[in-house]
Amino acid sequence: MTTTLPDKTLLLDDIAGLRAAAQFVREHDSVALLPLLLPGLDGPDLQALAGHCRFAHAGLLLFPPDADSLRAQLDACGLDVDTPSHPSVVVRDRLARRHGRDPAELDVRILRPQVYGSAGQRRAVEVFALTVPPHSGLEPIAAYERTRRHEAHLAFEIEHPEPLALRGLCAILARHGARPDGGGYNPHEDGTVLYFTLPADAACDYGRLELYARGDHRDTLAAHLDHRDPLDRPRPEAGSGTRRSAETLLHLLTGAWTTQALAAFARLGLPDAMDTRTAQRSEDLARPTGTHPRSLATLLRYLAMLGAVAEEQEGFRLTEVGALLRADAPGSMRPLALMYGGPFYRSFGGLDHAVRTGQPAFDQIFGENHFDHFARDPRLAELFDQSMAASSRMFQPLPTHPVITAAAQAPATAPATVVDVAGGNGELLGLILTAHPHLRGVLLERPHAVEAARLRLDAAGCGTRCAYHPGDFADVPSGGDVYVLSRVLHDWDDDRCREILRHCARAMPAHADLLVVERLLPVDGSPSLATAWDLHMLCNVGGRERSADHYAGLLADAGLELVGQSPLPLDAHVLHARRAAVPGPVTRRS
Repeated sequence: MTTTLPDKTLLLDDIAGLRAAAQFVREHDSVALLPLLLPGLDGPDLQALAGHCRFAHAGLLLFPPDADSLRAQLDACGLDVDTPSHPSVVVRDRLARRHGRDPAELDVRILRPQVYGSAGQRRAVEVFALTVPPHSGLEPIAAYERTRRHEAHLAFEIEHPEPLALRGLCAILARHGARPDGGGYNPHEDGTVLYFTLPADAACDYGRLELYARGDHRDTLAAHLDHRDPLDRPRPEAGSGTRRSAETLLHLLTGAWTTQALAAFARLGLPDAMDTRTAQRSEDLARPTGTHPRSLATLLRYLAMLGAVAEEQEGFRLTEVGALLRADAPGSMRPLALMYGGPFYRSFGGLDHAVRTGQPAFDQIFGENHFDHFARDPRLAELFDQSMAASSRMFQPLPTHPVITAAAQAPATAPATVVDVAGGNGELLGLILTAHPHLRGVLLERPHAVEAARLRLDAAGCGTRCAYHPGDFADVPSGGDVYVLSRVLHDWDDDRCREILRHCARAMPAHADLLVVERLLPVDGSPSLATAWDLHMLCNVGGRERSADHYAGLLADAGLELVGQSPLPLDAHVLHARRAAVPGPVTRRS
């Protein structure tokens, strides 16, 4: 019997490509890489992509004749030869369509040996391995794919794959010349892949970009596939539209499970007991957290689908997403999980009441408005303030706003003052005062919140430069140079907003500036977090999100003029207003 050995030259070509991909992954990061892939990408679009997407891997297709040859290729590149593999449904089906083959003929595996970025970021090389045994008849496919490199791509994992955010990111890519180029849902790892062809002037050797979102996002995938070249679309199976719609609806209906799973994860202290580098068995985690081992494993498997933990051979490991729920994590989102899985979860059970009557469901469920309810319960009040601070990434760029930096340049003998109206626990004011040591601050808040703000600002080292005014909106202090209303107006209806703005206008000297931080509803109906928070406001406080023009009208009614706006993270904006100029007297001709 004659044995035909694999072509060693071709194996060496695969090794060279694999080694180059690993080196590329080690050397690049999201912020620097995205403008290379999408020339002209900058400003808010770059900020949005870099804020939501993490460079995860470079992908390529290899053609080993058998599993041992694949292991040898990995070993030659210093990659883990024991990396587990799974069937790749997406690439298998793409190859089958491209070459007119039955998918059952193609054995395509996917594996992701880890590599680390220059700063220690956990990344991978994504290897698609199409097994091409000698004389299998698959050699022409391998030859064609080696030349065309259709499956070579760079992948970005979406940190928080909510449907609105996912569609918004796709829209940004399209605006900058990326063209939808297929994708799919892989049930083996419960992940959705969206492929794009990069613009011709992309400054790299990869022609395709992948967005990877954990979970089942086949609704977004369907819209993505509708924009492909019709010749590349698979023929729909009979009844597939109805089946897909039912699956999509079922996925949406179980969203409450996701909220409660993450809230339970936080309440049980699991993120604090887990490690981001070392996997642990559920039995070992159950003891320190006081949980039932088998039930804990069920929860952790579900959380692995969401990307909060990773399930590995040794057990479960905390991911970067899950680490945000640690109590001591910088910018911890644990308070948000407890709020959304606690009082606000209960209030959303009355959403139909809010839609039917226009009155907050929170008031119906708890018997009083949410501000009074939290004020009467110190524990809830503290949790609410912490949850607001957990979204502080929204206003982190605010200290660099031109209005703030101009105020900071006032002489030390007459320092400028920033007045934070309804400033919560002082998170934002502390950020501004820390960035600008010559500024002074005034915080206006209800009495129960002032003490928490005092403690925070003292701990930040800027308490001696801050004055505290317990009170309500009618008590806005006069004489400030910059006034800030951060995430305040969306809590109220239009009449109350006008009243708040009039209080500010009366307190503002002629030279003063007002900065309003809010999410803005898009006028073109494009996906935005503001749309989701508009529903949240309706349900819980009776307020609303608004467009920039709507805010401009409210400001004008209060004697203020909108003079500028600029974007902030998390779909927020800062609106810059000043007191409207009063027309001078008309001089009559004699």
